[in-house]
Amino acid sequence: MPIPPESPSVRNEEAPAEELQSNTHHPPAPADELFDITTTVDPSYIISLIRKLLPANVKCGEISLGYDAHDASTEGPKTENFVEQSVNGKLYFQNKHEDVAVGKEDWEESGCILWDLAASRTHAEFMEISLGIIGNLACHDVSRRKITSTNGLIGTVLEQLFLDDAPCLCEACRLITLFLQSEESAFLVEALQSEHILCRVLWIIENTLNLQLLEKSISLLLAIAESKQDVATILLPPLIKLGLPRILVDLLSVEISKLIEERLPERYSFLDLILQTVEALSVMDEYSQEICSNKGLFQLLTQLIKLPDKADFANSCISASVLTANILTDAADLALEISQDLLFLQGLLDVFPFASDDIEARSAVWSILARLLIQIQKTEMSPSNLHQYVSVLTSKSEVVEDELLNYDVDDTSEDHERSAKLTARSFALNGIVELLSRWRTLEGQVKGNLSMEGCYVNEGDVDKMLHYCYKCTNSSAGELMNKPTIYKP
Repeated sequence: MPIPPESPSVRNEEAPAEELQSNTHHPPAPADELFDITTTVDPSYIISLIRKLLPANVKCGEISLGYDAHDASTEGPKTENFVEQSVNGKLYFQNKHEDVAVGKEDWEESGCILWDLAASRTHAEFMEISLGIIGNLACHDVSRRKITSTNGLIGTVLEQLFLDDAPCLCEACRLITLFLQSEESAFLVEALQSEHILCRVLWIIENTLNLQLLEKSISLLLAIAESKQDVATILLPPLIKLGLPRILVDLLSVEISKLIEERLPERYSFLDLILQTVEALSVMDEYSQEICSNKGLFQLLTQLIKLPDKADFANSCISASVLTANILTDAADLALEISQDLLFLQGLLDVFPFASDDIEARSAVWSILARLLIQIQKTEMSPSNLHQYVSVLTSKSEVVEDELLNYDVDDTSEDHERSAKLTARSFALNGIVELLSRWRTLEGQVKGNLSMEGCYVNEGDVDKMLHYCYKCTNSSAGELMNKPTIYKP
């Protein structure tokens, strides 16, 4: 239907007095200058059309809340407030408690104009606020329950996933995520478990170039992975079947590549969300094997940990360390591959300061370090290689010392967990002591020549590190289990 040629402002000025009177209970339209939209249609006109879809006799709030305004004591929603009336052959919708009816033709006319306006991207974006409003309502328990009780509303929201409009998709993903994180999560499962819908969600994640949509869609996956057990049990198997692990690894590869090429702060959150989702899967018995056997994932994690200057993406490095510890627990042979990587050893020690408030993350770092040093001790090393290991360890001596002096194993842990954590740390410290002691047996001339080659080791740092490593291993020796077990965070 074509847009009326006259402007909305003219229509309002020339409107009959009775029409103006009937609309006085509606809030006034925002001024045109409040909208930063380049368009030939006044946004207030769009608002006026939306208003016309409401019965003119209904005060603000009655329809949106669905309660009987004439009975304040009513606690439940009234689903039959409006009835059809036929007058002179025309169909009207009328509120049971009011005398004025609104013509169906008026509804159709306003709706058709809105339909035409929606063909314009600018106007469509302006009208996308409806999904956002529902999303905001879903943040509150009462209104969220109202949404679930509204027949067909969730299905309509899920249909928006098949639009190609990024803002609409963002709001749809946000709304679904809010429900998955709420007590009403089970309500959504039946509608969401359709393979058709899950395929679309994964397609959006793989193909979108919109940064906001990428974040919202990955957050949706994380919400599924961290949802209640019954929800995850239903939704994760089809997602795994549709290739979720591969998609997560591909996304991680893209983000790490971008991080190496150019550090863009706006992308750090994507990296963190992806790693959190993978980590959530890695601790589930049903999926841990598939995650831990993915060699590409392991290589990406070690690549991330090796990166210098971690402050801006420290949370991602912590997640990567926990994931690496989990993988090495199930695939111990991979420790041999990284035991010869001095950059990885250095990068791993650099994680300690950022994990200072996370006992599980620190335990994960000790677990990885213990496995590496056990492999290193089994290796025949030349004096040059030994010197390089000692150089890396002593260059991070203050980091290790601070970790040992300022923090201890969490006393609230279960006995077996505490023993495992102490065992991992004890094995790591014993490995450090063994390497430093072996280095001290080298002839002074050999050590001097190696330091001259650019790999410097300060003997005072070696002695100091040996001292506090001995002290910590002796203090915890009485608490260790007879059979060493590396802790799995």
